[in-house]
Amino acid sequence: MMRAQVRLPRWLIRIAVRMLRVPTSATVSVTKDRAGSTGVRVYTPTGARSGAGLLWIHGGGLLFGDAKQDEALCLSTAERLGLVIVSANYRFAPEHPFPAAHEDVLSTWRWLIAHAAELGVDPERVVVGGESAGAGLAAALVQRIHDEGGVQPCGQWLFAPMLDDRTAARRELDAEQHFVWDNGRNREGWAGYLGAEPGAATVPDYAVPARRTDLSGLPPAFLTWGDIELFAGEDLAYAEALRAAGVSVTTDVVEGAPHGFENWAKDAPVARALVARAQEWLRGVTAPA
Repeated sequence: MMRAQVRLPRWLIRIAVRMLRVPTSATVSVTKDRAGSTGVRVYTPTGARSGAGLLWIHGGGLLFGDAKQDEALCLSTAERLGLVIVSANYRFAPEHPFPAAHEDVLSTWRWLIAHAAELGVDPERVVVGGESAGAGLAAALVQRIHDEGGVQPCGQWLFAPMLDDRTAARRELDAEQHFVWDNGRNREGWAGYLGAEPGAATVPDYAVPARRTDLSGLPPAFLTWGDIELFAGEDLAYAEALRAAGVSVTTDVVEGAPHGFENWAKDAPVARALVARAQEWLRGVTAPA
């Protein structure tokens, strides 16, 4: 018999995340700064730098989270690849619906590009990435940057991205009770972000990445997800739509893996292996031309 998942209240999750104890590293310095209305964490290698950068966006279903929750991944990536990483904070739904979070990560992108010289980053070698809701925000941000022109990211690094509100509208998925992130919570996140029930005929531009019909001209993408998680179908569909639009796409589907396992089970061999593969893709896409 499947045991029902215990859902903690959103306020308690937010407090718990803020109290996270994070790892330390002797080879990466971590500082805090401001980018628009939100704070950022900047990870700077103390050793050799590649000259490339990563804008990273944390997950939390659009409802909670903090940049420091992905400290282990950011430290590892900065250290192994010599990247400067700017990890973004943003405002949460439902108190701050779209476009609040989108505008916050856009402000962080603009801050990173404006400060590229002092950060030691080549603005032409910056990737936008994230996990879960953060990966969805990253995908939408890449679309917005493409449409506005100017300096473009050289890649998008997406871990189990939350891309499509129409998944939340599929009530038959509720019974599956996906581990970590189920469709009831998914519907709560999308409804709070959109300010309306998910699955409407139309949504605002950049609110739902999977709703965009023209994906041509976007940068190369790395997408990974577990084959048993709620987002498996929408992530596969987005990868296929990118390929159909002529975008270079690398997918890494992990068998038997639930949502976000590379974060909360980061010391498991399968998680370490995935992160290593993802980092090698990142190394290649940020290499000097």
